[in-house]
Amino acid sequence: MTRDRDSTFVGGGNVHANGIRQHYLRYGGAGRPVILIPGITSPAITWGFVGERFGRSFDTYLLDVRGRGLSQSGEGLDYCLDAMAIDVTAFAAALHLDDYALVGHSMGARILLRAIARHNARPSAVVLVDPPVSGPGRRPYPAALPWYVDSIRLSAAGCDGEAMRPFCPTWTDAQRALRAEWLHTCYTPAIVRAFEDFQKDDIHADFPALSCPALLIAAGRGDVILPEEEREIRALQPRLQVVRVEGAGHMIPWDDEEGFYRAFGAFLGRPL
Repeated sequence: MTRDRDSTFVGGGNVHANGIRQHYLRYGGAGRPVILIPGITSPAITWGFVGERFGRSFDTYLLDVRGRGLSQSGEGLDYCLDAMAIDVTAFAAALHLDDYALVGHSMGARILLRAIARHNARPSAVVLVDPPVSGPGRRPYPAALPWYVDSIRLSAAGCDGEAMRPFCPTWTDAQRALRAEWLHTCYTPAIVRAFEDFQKDDIHADFPALSCPALLIAAGRGDVILPEEEREIRALQPRLQVVRVEGAGHMIPWDDEEGFYRAFGAFLGRPL
């Protein structure tokens, strides 16, 4: 298979870190390292289009979170937030990355917060993309678990992208086809644990620990972070920069890809 000469894709790889196999896709191969952590049911390859763009400016690593994609999965693994957070710290150390930035979407953003607050991750910058702010005593995360479990079941049985349309109606045919192809790699018990922990883990306690430059990118027409919740987060971490992508829902790069890139500005040192 010939590689697109305009592609920034370098290749995929595996590293043994935090006692498990962690799989990643690499884009760019030069510049400031950026580790990108996708959300609850997003294997790294489904973020490949974002990796391609980041790869123009940065040495980009798209990580398969444990229990997803080609990283280690199955029975016997701990799928709690802290285990996933330690994975990120161990991943950066195993690849000897310096002056690296962390970018996380949804669950991935919660993972990065916890990695910094409790597990000695030391990025030089962090970007939190629409993290769920549910937790003990707070309103539930505005999504239903069957949305995830039912779509995984379809993919595991074998289906095409059209079967994903009810779950992802605004996505392109190519994006739905890729999700149908890879969603079966999401280990259902890992997804259930992560979803349940959205309501159990208090990430608000982690915000004050952010000592590096930090950017919060929120969906303008999503309901994951309400205005009053944004105000609370700003009070917890006054140095946090906040940008809203007004035309996008929670899956920001799928809803408004260019708006997603613009939201970064030059925060990472170079515009996207």
